[in-house]
Amino acid sequence: MSLDQIAGRFAYNEDHEAFRQTVRSFLAKEGVPNSDQWEKDRLVPKSFWQKAGEVGMLCPTVPEEYGGLGLDFGYNAIVDEEMAYSGVPAGFSLQSDIVAGYMEHYGSEEQKKEWLPKMVSGDVITAIAMTEPGTGSDLQSIRTTARKDGNHYVINGSKTYITNGQNTDLTLVVCKTDPDAQPAYKGMSIILVESDREGFSKGRKLDKIGQDAADTSELFFEDVRVPITNCLGEEGMGFIYLMSQLPQERLSIAVSTHASSQKAFDDTVAFVKDRKAFKGVVFDFQNTKFVLADLKAKLQVGWAHLDWAIARHLKGELTNEEGAAAKLWHTDLQWEVMDKCLQLHGGAGYMNEYPIAKMWRGARVSRIYGGTNEIMKEVISRKL
Repeated sequence: MSLDQIAGRFAYNEDHEAFRQTVRSFLAKEGVPNSDQWEKDRLVPKSFWQKAGEVGMLCPTVPEEYGGLGLDFGYNAIVDEEMAYSGVPAGFSLQSDIVAGYMEHYGSEEQKKEWLPKMVSGDVITAIAMTEPGTGSDLQSIRTTARKDGNHYVINGSKTYITNGQNTDLTLVVCKTDPDAQPAYKGMSIILVESDREGFSKGRKLDKIGQDAADTSELFFEDVRVPITNCLGEEGMGFIYLMSQLPQERLSIAVSTHASSQKAFDDTVAFVKDRKAFKGVVFDFQNTKFVLADLKAKLQVGWAHLDWAIARHLKGELTNEEGAAAKLWHTDLQWEVMDKCLQLHGGAGYMNEYPIAKMWRGARVSRIYGGTNEIMKEVISRKL
């Protein structure tokens, strides 16, 4: 089975599906054959980003006046689905679904003209630096500061678990521009930091349980001077900006995790129909069929829910609570799918040479990033 064989998709039109074929062909040619090497290298080369930019896979929502295609989020979702299903590990969703949105909505005209065309082409790779060594989901407790000095900010602090951290050319750094502000969120701003700024350094590429090729790093800021014009939007509005873009970020995670769940399921069906056991195949056992039937039903429900959520988001109606619920449910389901599919592989599932092992390891972080699933329940409960 492939993603276009899933019945009842109603979030996409014919133009979306034509774009899907372009994305799928590109990944089959340029991504899948290189994925194992990138896992060994623990990094996806910048050249792959530029090739993706050439076929329109990066930041499809960016308006044409800034070098983009001016399309809707459905095109981003297609890239997310195809990337996750194919297992190609590049951090495109961070750039296309998160950073581009901040830049489009809050960037100055000068910032948009400078950075968006390069993000679309893949000549610039971006990151957003929120998490700190002592601060995860509680963003109001960050300690990185951006102090005004004349017409510059001077940034000091450190960030960790930063996606695209080694490759980044431009980082959106969440800072305290007014450490004494009460409540604390009113003192937070987003500052653009170019990677060639003096005092900015990239630390370790972090050694993770899974997603080895995914670029996750430490970043350090020691008296980094940037002009005040590098503030994204208004000073003191950083926390508000971050909260307003969360529904799309969490929907993006839900889309990717569900596509990876479908891939694990499809691979497992093929495996158990081929694996010999007791003069038959593993698929012949009632337990195997019942486990797979249960997962198929949940995957079917999940695709319908995602189409509903994507359709609502395209109309600007997806709420923060709905985005949190999508992230919560689909990532929880992903873990159930991965664990049960690995179990059906038997001992082979514990061997890294089988794709299910890599998928299982890579899935564990989904319930943590983008806000832990415990935080998602907190968000949802506020509107009960």
